[in-house]
Amino acid sequence: MSTARGARIQAPVFEIGLKGYAYGAEAVGLARAADRLSRELDVSVIFDPQAVDIAAVAREARHLLVFAQHMDPVQVGRGAGAVLAEAIREAGAVGTMLNHSERRMTLGDINRAILRAGEVGLATMVCADSPEEAAAIAQLGPDIVLAEPPELIATSRSAATEMRGFVERTVEMVGRIDAGIVVMCGAGVQTPDDVAKMIGLGVGGTGSSSGVLRAADPIAQMEAMLAAMKRAWMEMHASAPAMQQSRGTIG
Repeated sequence: MSTARGARIQAPVFEIGLKGYAYGAEAVGLARAADRLSRELDVSVIFDPQAVDIAAVAREARHLLVFAQHMDPVQVGRGAGAVLAEAIREAGAVGTMLNHSERRMTLGDINRAILRAGEVGLATMVCADSPEEAAAIAQLGPDIVLAEPPELIATSRSAATEMRGFVERTVEMVGRIDAGIVVMCGAGVQTPDDVAKMIGLGVGGTGSSSGVLRAADPIAQMEAMLAAMKRAWMEMHASAPAMQQSRGTIG
């Protein structure tokens, strides 16, 4: 199939955030591996490269969900340096991250960006730094809420063990507002065991940047984490008739 066009965002979801760790040919090589693993393990993988690498990565993707790392709520026209929704879509991405702790946005700009993304058919994964912010963002109708305590990002202290209540409250609060939103939690996810523990707390997905990209063998680490997510998900949902899906489609 093509790069997830028209497909639902289906849990479990794993996000591989490249940030500035990998770019160019290295990013494309990692994308090929992630695409293969997504197909082989039958799990959803969000892969967000540098904006200038989106087109090259999207050409290699058949199963991968290619997201931009950021998008600005601007219209076609003026806005030097802004990241335009239409340009992201034209490059081949199917969604965008918004409001990462390293690229914060106001709630008003988040709302405008979600609306702009919807106008061009991009899914939205919006970051939150607390269960309360996650609930506020859920009111705006994103496809995914990704909650991460900022003090644990890029550390070896996983939110699944260090801040279990943070994860459980986020799942509960977002679910009360809109059960169709996929709830993901991250921060400090460095090992396959961290991934399994996070899924065990009831989230629809998790992810890692430094845990994958700073590993001695990033592709092997990616495979181990994705396999751990799949096993944990199947154990949690063995009697469920189908995997959780977001209410919207990509494409």
